[in-house]
Amino acid sequence: MRKLEIGDKLYNVKQNGFADFARYSFSEVVRLTKTLAVLKNGIRLFNQPKVSYIMEDIGYAVSRQKGVHWHLVSLAAIRNAQIENEKIAAHDWFEIKVFTLQEKQLLYQKFKELNLEG
Repeated sequence: MRKLEIGDKLYNVKQNGFADFARYSFSEVVRLTKTLAVLKNGIRLFNQPKVSYIMEDIGYAVSRQKGVHWHLVSLAAIRNAQIENEKIAAHDWFEIKVFTLQEKQLLYQKFKELNLEG
């Protein structure tokens, strides 16, 4: 467990209930004070690593929000963010798309081919 340094890249995950998507935020340490690490997005973290178990084993608590942790970026975190962003994009596309009858028939036929109808 180490203290943060300028240039460290961190991430946070927010989720509004279990049915919501995990929404990843990424930032970088740009300034250090005696006790805080300030991220590029303005968030101030206590520069003291803590056992977290939220997303990673170690986290850095947000100043004045000790229950919110940021974590050092890992390849797994980047991949998980990509997967979640793809889910969000698909969900949002279906929310705003108005299908024509022809498009609905094409989708139905494709679902039938894949045995996914019903």
